[in-house]
Amino acid sequence: MREPVLITGLGTIGPWGGGSGLLAESLRAGAPLTSEIDRSARYHLPEGACRACLVPAGQLGEWLSPGEARRMSPPSKLAVAASRMALRCAGLTGGEEAATAVVVATAFGPSTNTEALLKQILFEGPESASPSLFMESVANAPAAQIAIALKARGASLTVCQREAGPLIALGTAAAEIAAGRAPRVLAGGVDEMTPLLHALLDRFGALARCGQDGEEMARPFDRRRTGFLAGEGATVAVLESRDALAARGGRALARILAWGSAFDPTAPPTGWGRGHRALARGLARTLQRAGLSPTDVDLVVSGASGSRDGDRLEAAVLRAAWEGAPLPPVAAPKAVTGEYGGGFLGAAVLAAAGSPLGPTPGFGEPDPELGIVPWDGTPLEPPSVVLATSLAAGGAAAWVVLGQGMG
Repeated sequence: MREPVLITGLGTIGPWGGGSGLLAESLRAGAPLTSEIDRSARYHLPEGACRACLVPAGQLGEWLSPGEARRMSPPSKLAVAASRMALRCAGLTGGEEAATAVVVATAFGPSTNTEALLKQILFEGPESASPSLFMESVANAPAAQIAIALKARGASLTVCQREAGPLIALGTAAAEIAAGRAPRVLAGGVDEMTPLLHALLDRFGALARCGQDGEEMARPFDRRRTGFLAGEGATVAVLESRDALAARGGRALARILAWGSAFDPTAPPTGWGRGHRALARGLARTLQRAGLSPTDVDLVVSGASGSRDGDRLEAAVLRAAWEGAPLPPVAAPKAVTGEYGGGFLGAAVLAAAGSPLGPTPGFGEPDPELGIVPWDGTPLEPPSVVLATSLAAGGAAAWVVLGQGMG
């Protein structure tokens, strides 16, 4: 790395509302942010999951004009709003974005527009397909709309690596700065959760179902976990080089010390594999790039989500990487934010910036096979080194090592 890569702004919108402050409050409280999913279209099984971590209505008015919003899919609206929040957080008021690059991750792309386009083609014939729907049905639409709205003329990249996507996007953005290709990058993740998508995830057995207590909870690392809470939203970070930040003055929320990724070839296309030792070596190499060992990590922000197989693999990778040494505190913020929508990325940046993480809702019975008890919310000293880790169905894996910011 030629010079430090700094995170100077954070914008986020999700079930907590709009703004990183509200996300920080929700993470401290440690309560899942769920609401009823619309089941009126009858896509869902009668006994299927009923709740998701959804963005409340009325969150975008401050960040998008009606004219802009009419041209955008729901994920594009979320991504542009989060980008403007991030720029404001970074103290950038406009005019600085000309050389800015954009890197956005999405697991499913604009599902609303894709569903509407396919219904047009199915019920009215191919000649009825709307060009405007098509333009906003592709995965790279949110990144493109950010670039258009903010006049960001650098590279525009989209990452589609499921649960690992947001960390891969952050690492890709850091690589752009480290290589000198961009002085500033907007990087993050966005997804929406439509009733159809929610029903499909539930039919694949991915979502949390009601437990004996009658609640749908993610329960990461818990013996009783049955699946994850589906979420939506957008989180975008502003990344800058040290020289770019010094030229305008300002402060950094966090430093990116290293990033890395790996692939587990044993994974099936829609599930988790058994290659925990190979992934652990990839994690160790990521730490080595920053001159660190696993025992230097003060806090792990884990991508564990309540997935039966995903949490098992996450635990196996961490235990293999630490080689029998005690693990540092392990936080599992997806129990609050849900899977997808960027809340996990926001939690990692906030943790590195010194914001405390609360307890893991739903955890109550340790799983002896996993051997990990997530952090209970007891106050911690601000961590010097934070490891964010995320494994994805299909085999992708990503890690980002974060340090404290520089003034």
